[in-house]
Amino acid sequence: MVEGLAGVSRTAVEKELVEGLEISKKSVKVNMLQYVYDTLFFCKTNIKNVFNIKVMLSCFELVSGLKVNFLKSRIGGVGVEQKKILCFTSILNCEVMRTSFKYLGLPVGDAIRGANFGTKWSTE
Repeated sequence: MVEGLAGVSRTAVEKELVEGLEISKKSVKVNMLQYVYDTLFFCKTNIKNVFNIKVMLSCFELVSGLKVNFLKSRIGGVGVEQKKILCFTSILNCEVMRTSFKYLGLPVGDAIRGANFGTKWSTE
């Protein structure tokens, strides 16, 4: 089922429904990282991306029969106004995440610069 979400995410990026982040000078773009039951979304900070990620996750729930636990999910931003993050949390029904955290033992947030956000979703 995880591959199904990756496929939906890839299609959303291809159709410009979600805009991933460019992480290198060689135009490498990332929009999602997954490991076991954790999924991190990375995208530009705008309402369109937030709504489309919400729709994408809701559709994934319907198709897969799995539930995304939005109450255990977090959204955070680096270089993003707190007011904007709080608006996004109300749309996604989740909590604010610290912008500096470790994922699979790697630091996330300290090296990221600009008005972008990453979202961690739990399907537990």
